[in-house]
Amino acid sequence: MLYFLAQQLFDRVMTLRRRVALLAPFIAILPLAAADAADPPATPSAVVAQAPASAWRTVPAQDLLVMTIEGGKRVVIQLAPQFGPRHVANIRALATAHWWDGTSINRVQDNYVVQWGDATEKKPLPAGLAPTSPVDYVQSLGGMKAKLTPLPYPDPYARATGFIDGWPVAIDGEAAWLPHCYGMIGVGRNMSPDAGTGAELYTVIGQAPRQLDRNIAVVGRIVEGMTALTSLPRGSGELGFYTDAERKLPIISVRLASDLPETERPSFQVMDTGSASFADYLRLRANRKDDFYDRPAGGVDLCNAPVPVRPAP
Repeated sequence: MLYFLAQQLFDRVMTLRRRVALLAPFIAILPLAAADAADPPATPSAVVAQAPASAWRTVPAQDLLVMTIEGGKRVVIQLAPQFGPRHVANIRALATAHWWDGTSINRVQDNYVVQWGDATEKKPLPAGLAPTSPVDYVQSLGGMKAKLTPLPYPDPYARATGFIDGWPVAIDGEAAWLPHCYGMIGVGRNMSPDAGTGAELYTVIGQAPRQLDRNIAVVGRIVEGMTALTSLPRGSGELGFYTDAERKLPIISVRLASDLPETERPSFQVMDTGSASFADYLRLRANRKDDFYDRPAGGVDLCNAPVPVRPAP
């Protein structure tokens, strides 16, 4: 009797083992089948939409400049202290002193720039601004080199290009600088060796004028409110400056976000340019695979791969 029961148990165990062995190949492919079912993003915008929280970095409040222009329209600028330390220090000091309050937008040149500051050029600057010079147009890569995500395509204005800390960068040896891409912020100046104080700023509103790179300090980018500037009437004066007969748009205030009440502070996140999401984004910017495109470009230039920015959730 005991032998009979033991034999039955043995037979059942062996049957179960055979069934598991038969199912094992199907069990093994289940994770792959699930992964295949979720198609990878096919467009750059889909990559941005699906990027995990770990792929984003919050911009410090002291790096955000909030400009309010007539009509209550808001323009938010992200500053890049690592690429323009002395100019950015001056810009922060000017904002803290409320220097731009009551100044104006003075120049709107089609397919080129919007420029703002003191139209009279006589308003006294706050004390203690740092001296600047053309050496401030570039920075040493130094420790930033380890953070570089290179862009492996030729560039007509630099030996190499890529992305560092969420910024597009052009590189020559150990020197790095921010390029004149759409929406980037530059510092107006007079003839060299003047390099500007930071009181006169402009943003690019047209095709990237990269010939200006390393001739003017680039210190940030607009992350909100670009249309408030691109929609302005063009100036009819030389280089797009408004003439005396044309109305300059008043600037109500310019503040650092860190100086605003917490409930009024804007907050933004920039995609981590060292993340897997950004690598996918760059790949798709160079080689679109969605139905609209018949021929992938096989490359992308530095200014045509803007680093994704979003309001902080």
